[in-house]
Amino acid sequence: MPGHFEPLPGGGAAVALDDVEISIIRSLAVQLLELIGPGPAAEGADPLAELFAEGPSEPPADPVLRRLFPDAYRDPEQEPGTAGEAEEQRAHSSEFRRYTENDLRAGKRENALTVVRSLDGLAPAGEGGAVLKLSTDESRQWLGALNDLRLAIGSRLDIAAEDDTDDLYRLPDEDPRKPMVMAYLWLGGLQETLVSTLMP
Repeated sequence: MPGHFEPLPGGGAAVALDDVEISIIRSLAVQLLELIGPGPAAEGADPLAELFAEGPSEPPADPVLRRLFPDAYRDPEQEPGTAGEAEEQRAHSSEFRRYTENDLRAGKRENALTVVRSLDGLAPAGEGGAVLKLSTDESRQWLGALNDLRLAIGSRLDIAAEDDTDDLYRLPDEDPRKPMVMAYLWLGGLQETLVSTLMP
């Protein structure tokens, strides 16, 4: 079990984490929460108004947030044929973003909060570590958060596709990107084993 998720009887997943791993995942999840931003207004806010609140219509300025909340009607691999097509894509993306981004942010925020809460609730198992046990629903939320963390780190490392990771394995230890690369690859391993626990 160390270093990878295993299925639990009846559903869910478990993984043994040491104190350093717990600290790294928690820190990254908190940074992700800060990046995504706060939730709805404080107590007393009208829940019906929140339900129909419009989100932003323009893509985020931060490249990580653009990766987490991409345009829905734009294929980065393909340029529109005409200026009119480009304008039409922007209009559709803007409209889609206005009505979906708040919900997407809320979902990503809840996934990251689940990671933090489950790590904070761990009971020490001795020898500087613990076994994290997740329900099926928590496993799905962890999967979403791990994916978002990898997207965020990948964006900072300028990783556009999985093929770009080949060069990362060959980085010298003194390269300042090395710790981020190691976190990216480690989270990928966790994500992969968690996916396998959720497969029927």
